[in-house]
Amino acid sequence: MKKLINSPENVVREELEGLQLAHADRLRVSFDPFYVVRRDAPVKGKVGLLSGGGSGHEPLHGGFVGPGMLDAACPGHVFTSPTPDQMFEAGKAIHSGTGVLQIVKNYTGDVMNFDLAAEMLREEGIAVESVLTDDDVAVEDSLYTAGRRGVGLTVLMEKLLGAAAQKGMPLDQLKALGDKIRASGRSMGMALTPCTVPHLGKPSFELAENEMEVGIGIHGEPGRKRMPLTSADQITEMLMEPVISDLPFRKGDQVILFVNGMGGTPLIELYIVYRKAAEIAARHGLTISRNLVGSYITSLEMAGASITMLRADDALLDLWDAPVNTPALRWGA
Repeated sequence: MKKLINSPENVVREELEGLQLAHADRLRVSFDPFYVVRRDAPVKGKVGLLSGGGSGHEPLHGGFVGPGMLDAACPGHVFTSPTPDQMFEAGKAIHSGTGVLQIVKNYTGDVMNFDLAAEMLREEGIAVESVLTDDDVAVEDSLYTAGRRGVGLTVLMEKLLGAAAQKGMPLDQLKALGDKIRASGRSMGMALTPCTVPHLGKPSFELAENEMEVGIGIHGEPGRKRMPLTSADQITEMLMEPVISDLPFRKGDQVILFVNGMGGTPLIELYIVYRKAAEIAARHGLTISRNLVGSYITSLEMAGASITMLRADDALLDLWDAPVNTPALRWGA
């Protein structure tokens, strides 16, 4: 195992220390328990947006804390859900009197712990709603989930709901908007290599030099099939066609197209994938109104990519264009 770490047990703490030092103008970090929060939280009159999950998917979620996106994020250990006490303390830190909205990826541990935290916050008199992401079309159930996994749509959800909350949208409307986004987006990913969890010290699965896994999860969960490596264009077809047919996307739809790297994929390859994905979208009569290309929801050093498409109306596009100022995503601010 070759990693730029000091010791496996200190990876998350030291990453958070670095995050705080690098972005002290936008956020602050609690170390007991771990959570990342907007520097100016709680923001008066604004619903607090809270998300989180296992570490190892950076910049998700801590890299998306700041104006126009999340108010707080709770990092668990690598590929491990954060605990209810983290979410409880983070929720209190961002509550300004208008409630808290939780954005939760559909993994069993995340769902259970966020539900427990919501109960704890409600006992404190704080209104809480939750929105789930379950956009992965690859498999119906996996090692970590009952139902589909929450993957790339989470990034788009956090941006769009973050913009709506920043504009002052109330909690019930944010919940309804989140449910609309959940119903309108689909994703699928693939892996060229496994990844190595620091405290395990060995790859999470094995792939031969000439193999790839199609439909992989962000924790290395198995996908739809393992097969011989093929060209970027053929891989993109394998990802795009299930995404388009599952919603289904229809001719005339406006979409936000997100091509994501899994952590070890250079940007040159992601743009090759985007090129083909855009061609396929055009073939189906889809209009790519906005896009995002880069490594935003990763799986440590895994080489691979995922594609997310979200059907978007003008109102969603306006929220996408709204200013955002976080460590990992910034425009118009």
